[in-house]
Amino acid sequence: MSIHLVVIDALNLIRRVHAAQPGEPDVQNTARVCCQALGKIISSSNPTHIVAVFDHHGEDRGWRAELLPHYKEGRKPMPPELLEGMDTIQDAFMTMGVDSLLSDGDEADDLVATLALKVADRDQQVTIVSTDKGYCQLLRPTLQIRDYFQHRWLDSPFVEKEFGVKAEQLPDYWGLAGISSSKIPGIPGIGPKAAVELLSLYPNLEAILAAEDLPPKWKKKVDEHHETAMASKQVATLKTDLQLGFNLQDIRYQAPS
Repeated sequence: MSIHLVVIDALNLIRRVHAAQPGEPDVQNTARVCCQALGKIISSSNPTHIVAVFDHHGEDRGWRAELLPHYKEGRKPMPPELLEGMDTIQDAFMTMGVDSLLSDGDEADDLVATLALKVADRDQQVTIVSTDKGYCQLLRPTLQIRDYFQHRWLDSPFVEKEFGVKAEQLPDYWGLAGISSSKIPGIPGIGPKAAVELLSLYPNLEAILAAEDLPPKWKKKVDEHHETAMASKQVATLKTDLQLGFNLQDIRYQAPS
């Protein structure tokens, strides 16, 4: 049987819908608009399997904050009324035939990545619905990423235009240039332009750090920040080896009767 798995980055969708509500945001209205979005996604993608993946809401900031203590520090917390309304939204999703999956300790991104690759690497089709460009590192012929809000595909030409590197080089790129919005430092003094130039000369971050012939304009910066660069790359790399406590049959899509 041909499979098309659609994975919804749930909080990515919900928080954007909630923030765009006019006047005082209302959870019931957010749930209604999210369900409208889900309906459009289902209609256009025709999934055989679908799931909405949520981040856990505990205090534990996960393994990434252990590597980089300032990781995602100072991020705007979820509005309390939205946090309290998560059950309502998940119930609304369930009425549409979309089950919810809650990450446990790891970030939802890692759960999405593990599930998506498990299916895509078996030559079955996967669509991740998210505006998060971090998922672009997973791109392959059987895996695509849909930005629902901008009505665009975050594909290889998009990555090339946006970052100037190949999709598989994105963790290396972020290891060099960092991600300011997530407080991933990269190498101080190495910006996007230098990162692109370095990755055109060397295949990955490890090769750059090991290079004896590094041009002098970068050598001192790179030599002084090996550990930070490698930690930045590790944090920017999605984990794809989590234990999944379910199988595909559990998230098979059945249109509500």
